Amino acid sequence: MSLYAAQKFLYHLNRDATVQARWRDEAARPALLDGYALSAEERSAIERGDVGLLYVLGCNGQLLMHFAPLLGLAWPQYLQALREGVARHGPVRAGIYAMTTQTSERVAGV
Repeated sequence: MSLYAAQKFLYHLNRDATVQARWRDEAARPALLDGYALSAEERSAIERGDVGLLYVLGCNGQLLMHFAPLLGLAWPQYLQALREGVARHGPVRAGIYAMTTQTSERVAGV
């Protein structure tokens, strides 16, 4: 249930001022992330602020759209990060955005 842990972290980060303060304190960040059962890939993506990889791993886009400003990403940069994540890491693997087609395939005639 690692995807759940990643999304739980993002939810807390988006809503809890204490979590936000711990995130901003780079010295406190490792202990903060230790409190969530993240996979190594998820943790690395969070630490690097790799929104595109988190999206491909299955994190909810609405949670990610609130994480992006904490990383200094404007809306167009956030959308581009999602596109680049899929281009670099492949289709979304899990979650509600899981892709059942390749990015080069047409869906519903589009």
